[in-house]
Amino acid sequence: MKLTAISELSRAAAFVYLFTLSCSATAQQPAEHIFLGENIVTMADPGNQVSALAIRGEEIVWVGDRDDHQSWLGEETRVHELGSRALLPGFIDAHGHLTYQAASLQWANLAPPPVGQVSSIATLQQALTDYIETKQIPAGTWVIGSGYDDSLLTEQRHPNRDDLDAVSSEHPIALLHVSGHLSAVNSTALAKLGISAESADPPGGLIRRRAGTDEPDGVLEETATYPVRAALQQPAGNPVANVIDALALYASYGITTVQDGAITSPAIELLQAMDRDGLLSLDVVIYPLAGASLDTLDYPFGSYQRRLKFGGVKIILDGSPQGKTAYLSQPYAVAPAGQNADYLGYPTLPQATVDAMLATYLAADIPVLAHANGDAAAQMLIDAVAAADATSPLADHRTVMIHAQTVREDQLDRMAELAIMPSYFSAHTFYWGDWHRDSVLGESRAARISPTRSTLNRGMPFTIHNDSPIVPPDMLRLVWATTNRLTRSGRILGPEQRLDTYEALRAITADAAYQYFEEDRKGTLEPGKLADLVILSANPLQTPPGELQELQVLETWSHGSRVFAR
Repeated sequence: MKLTAISELSRAAAFVYLFTLSCSATAQQPAEHIFLGENIVTMADPGNQVSALAIRGEEIVWVGDRDDHQSWLGEETRVHELGSRALLPGFIDAHGHLTYQAASLQWANLAPPPVGQVSSIATLQQALTDYIETKQIPAGTWVIGSGYDDSLLTEQRHPNRDDLDAVSSEHPIALLHVSGHLSAVNSTALAKLGISAESADPPGGLIRRRAGTDEPDGVLEETATYPVRAALQQPAGNPVANVIDALALYASYGITTVQDGAITSPAIELLQAMDRDGLLSLDVVIYPLAGASLDTLDYPFGSYQRRLKFGGVKIILDGSPQGKTAYLSQPYAVAPAGQNADYLGYPTLPQATVDAMLATYLAADIPVLAHANGDAAAQMLIDAVAAADATSPLADHRTVMIHAQTVREDQLDRMAELAIMPSYFSAHTFYWGDWHRDSVLGESRAARISPTRSTLNRGMPFTIHNDSPIVPPDMLRLVWATTNRLTRSGRILGPEQRLDTYEALRAITADAAYQYFEEDRKGTLEPGKLADLVILSANPLQTPPGELQELQVLETWSHGSRVFAR
């Protein structure tokens, strides 16, 4: 009788076990997509070799060996054989300007090669003339051009009001320098903006004057450009369509998370409306421009509404090294026109204001991106974070020093202590490396711009970016620039600062996700993370560094849906 009872219990236990196992197998819903191939780069671990990945809905549900993928198959599952193609996490834009990029698609392209075709004042004037005629812009309407680069013009100077008056005196003309920190305007624009010989230079900016007079020559620096920006805040044409086109551009470069740094109220309202209407195809993280009045604390920081998140605030501490307005501790190699040999550039804000901003935002757990190109501006941020930490020890703040072009070794040591994270505009080595070496910084300082290896050697997380639309959001060119550090003339700028390909890729995937406090959802290919993916024409880890920019983005997937295919 006792044995019979035990036998019955055993049969019952076996039934429960088999029933549970059956339910468990049934509970594993089939994947919607399975990717198979030998070039799946998870970025989770350099030694982690997988050959299969499954996604369902918006998430990755499994990674492993292709021989084990059958349990994820269902009648509706689509299997994608990668062959020689590579699958990586979607690239993350660590710093850029989405709505600025969207607007610039409607403006005259005045960039030099390889982005545009302008190489002299004459070709710039012709490009503007063609733009006015092609767009049939009525008299009295603003004519906007962007991307001109005085360092690459034959004349080696900015276009002035006389150059632009020769194009048209019937239109107000405003050109945005490639750095985004200077403008060139014609006489009609100066009059429309109310800028004259009686106008004083604004704090943190400069109105350049004709030699020996107070008369503006048409070139405006830093905060002096703000009236121009205010006049141009509303993008030309259909602003919604412009943003959709810009998101498509980002997706074509493999980007799945986009930033809009220093965004202003009209653009915020535009993106919020698009998000409510489901028109954002990629995740967008925005950083309102911080004001001295500390009036940006009412935004819902920290979480996505749908595809839009308020990531923190942006503070601008100085200008541009290529525009020679960045704030340095030692003089420029060649001072800009009208400045003495001891010219250092200048800050856009006083230290006391920066200290107050950092203390307020960090105490409220609002992340800060601080634009600092010159090492003197970098020191302002370091001192402000140190002061805030001394008052009340900081938690996981992840303050980001945007650009950090000329940050010194001693400053990196202090940044490591304070957990300040640099985000390097390392495409500078190609676009302006020769200019930095020969005119801006000199040989030794130029060799250390974007000191990625020095940062990595300290075990510090960091990211790299394109600052689009300053340069196109081409992530593979960015990785190429960071691993090769070749200038336009083909010289290597600071070979000791080069990274290998895996290290550079981490800066646009895993570490970029960390910068956004999103490392639990993005940056690597692991179960439970968003299915943000990019498919490349070949494995970048098996591609010679010099050939990285020849790779192609073939597909981009965001939240489990394909948003770009070549």
